[in-house]
Amino acid sequence: MNVLQILPELNSGGVERGTVDLAKFLREKGHKSVVVSAGGPLVGDLTSAGVLHYALPVHKKTPFAILRSVNTLAKIVKREHIDVLHARSRVPALVAYLVSRKTQVPFITTCHGFYSKHFLSALMGWGKLTIVASHVIGRRMRDDFGVPHNKIRLIHRGVNLNEFKRKEAGDPVGKKESVIGIVGRLTPIKGHPLFLKAMARVTRVLPPLKIQIIGDAPKPQYKEELKALVRRLGLSHAVEFLGTRYDIPELLSKMSVLVVPSTGEEAFGRVVIEAGACGVPVVATRIGGLVDIIQDEKDGLLVPPDDPKILADAVIRILKDPALADRLASSLRRKVEKEFNLDLMFQKTLEAYQEAVSRQKILVIKLSAVGDVILSIPSIRALKTKFPDAWISVLVGRKSRKIVRNCPYVDDAIVYEETPGKNRLLNILKTARLLAKENFDIVVDLQNNRTSHALSFLCGARTRAGQNNRKWSFLLNKKTTDASSAGVSPLEHQFKVLRLLGIGSFDKRLELWADEEEQAHVREFMASQWVAPSQVLVGINPGSSLRWPTKQWGVENFARLCDELAKRNIRVVVTGTPEDIPLTNELFRLTKHKPIHAVGRTSISELIALVRRCQVFVSSDSAPMHVAASVDVPLVAIFGPTDPKRHLVPPSRYQVFWKEVHCSPCYLRNCPIGLICMKKIGVQEVLDAVCHFVETARPAAQAPVPQSLV
Repeated sequence: MNVLQILPELNSGGVERGTVDLAKFLREKGHKSVVVSAGGPLVGDLTSAGVLHYALPVHKKTPFAILRSVNTLAKIVKREHIDVLHARSRVPALVAYLVSRKTQVPFITTCHGFYSKHFLSALMGWGKLTIVASHVIGRRMRDDFGVPHNKIRLIHRGVNLNEFKRKEAGDPVGKKESVIGIVGRLTPIKGHPLFLKAMARVTRVLPPLKIQIIGDAPKPQYKEELKALVRRLGLSHAVEFLGTRYDIPELLSKMSVLVVPSTGEEAFGRVVIEAGACGVPVVATRIGGLVDIIQDEKDGLLVPPDDPKILADAVIRILKDPALADRLASSLRRKVEKEFNLDLMFQKTLEAYQEAVSRQKILVIKLSAVGDVILSIPSIRALKTKFPDAWISVLVGRKSRKIVRNCPYVDDAIVYEETPGKNRLLNILKTARLLAKENFDIVVDLQNNRTSHALSFLCGARTRAGQNNRKWSFLLNKKTTDASSAGVSPLEHQFKVLRLLGIGSFDKRLELWADEEEQAHVREFMASQWVAPSQVLVGINPGSSLRWPTKQWGVENFARLCDELAKRNIRVVVTGTPEDIPLTNELFRLTKHKPIHAVGRTSISELIALVRRCQVFVSSDSAPMHVAASVDVPLVAIFGPTDPKRHLVPPSRYQVFWKEVHCSPCYLRNCPIGLICMKKIGVQEVLDAVCHFVETARPAAQAPVPQSLV
């Protein structure tokens, strides 16, 4: 694997040392390792280990410098055949993101700080994966920057145990002069004023002391302010400002206590595990990622981030009690060996690289009615078969979300809220922004309209497959050559898109799932209606979409069918949505033998369990018809203005009633000639089909093809 890490500079610091260590590890394991930065003292360490380094001004924030870096980095990526880009800071992340879009190379980030809410900070969540060093940073990226949880990978920083070696127990604690140290850049977040105020108290209780401040200030004025504070506190005789040092292991090994007095959220606290590796006890503030490392009173001492007295007392306690110091240091050393060693960090990072390169993220778009979403299940199953390791998300309407909720081939369901009128464009842009954060590699557009094509393009996926329907299909980069659906089954229509992704064949079975809780609800409902487990039950769905009144067989026909079945000691359950209640109220008014009223009383998932309980199901061209087919219940389907060859995926036993008149299929939602096609379907022939399925056992022979009964 060819890996390129990019960061601002290679000066001394936790981020920089971690980058160098990882680059060397990759080189040793046979991978190509490339680092891009503006340079610094650690470049020599890289090049001496055989790691390639390119100097680019990726620390500069001006638009001109960023654009120039993008062009140069894109050439480097192509020249070195880079497989994955890894950004470790915000401006480099912007450069790497733009290069990723340009070269189609996966891009990941590592969040090394508790970033402020800013555009550049949000960039750290734009990668295919976002690595965080602590739980607090993971929550920050999720809650404040909207990074999806499934993109976040927790990888604690690691320390080289061969470099940071454990000192002998009791050394130097208990010696005449104790050394108390603080390591880190001189910035307000590191808590140097809190530390110095605490040290003023410690020196009065336990003289003599040597206090070492290791690190330098990005802003020299701040360092002068700290020196002035040292003078005011009377600590000039004890405090040493050592500046930037490259012998951190040696300095730590001579310390009696390391203090980490951070007053702002720390991303992790690498120096804590370095001290732990050296066997140095630690006192730290209870804030940020520090609590991921230290368990109070077990691995170190945690104190509030705003009380110098408590901090001083904790340091004094360790210096006065060598046994406590040794116990805390030993416990932290064991934890570092187990949880924070360098090899573990490297291995998890390498796994993240491999995931970014090999695990694809696929989005299936199907925004239409519930029935159409049911018909998309075989296509989703085919995608999972073709890409078994892929993360598959489905974008559906609110009413359809439960269809895919229990689907074993779907990892995530994203709900698209349809909004009419002027808000539609804003809604599309809002949804596109949400999808872009997921970094999809492939979009399979099974909806094939202007909205779905726009979302396919705006989400930023590299591969966008769909029908060439001339409805903004220019936004797709993989299109079918023939979008005609005349006489083609819905699955064959979808399969044209799947072929674009190399899927040669697929199983056309429909499937649906209901969980145990939903099945139990249906059993309780049946028991409340005095339906015995052995009793024959026929389901009837008399309604259809309110937008398709022409699909409805006459309500008086359904009422008569219910009564005829009741005469034969067959219980009938009527299903439907709350929208169907006015229609079904009329049906119940017309019946003499009242069927079971389940209209508006089941969710779509509960309907699956209810239909599975039926011996036969009768329905017009609607979602419940597809539910019956999915659970392989014998189906009597009633069609009028639509063509069953295009809309029905039948179960193993079924009968279709469709009267081919001179105008069929017309696909009209308002019939100008009085629904002749529906009126030609008689109650008796439907009744005979239902009774036939009830009375006969399931045959082993091949099911018949859809037919029209004239």
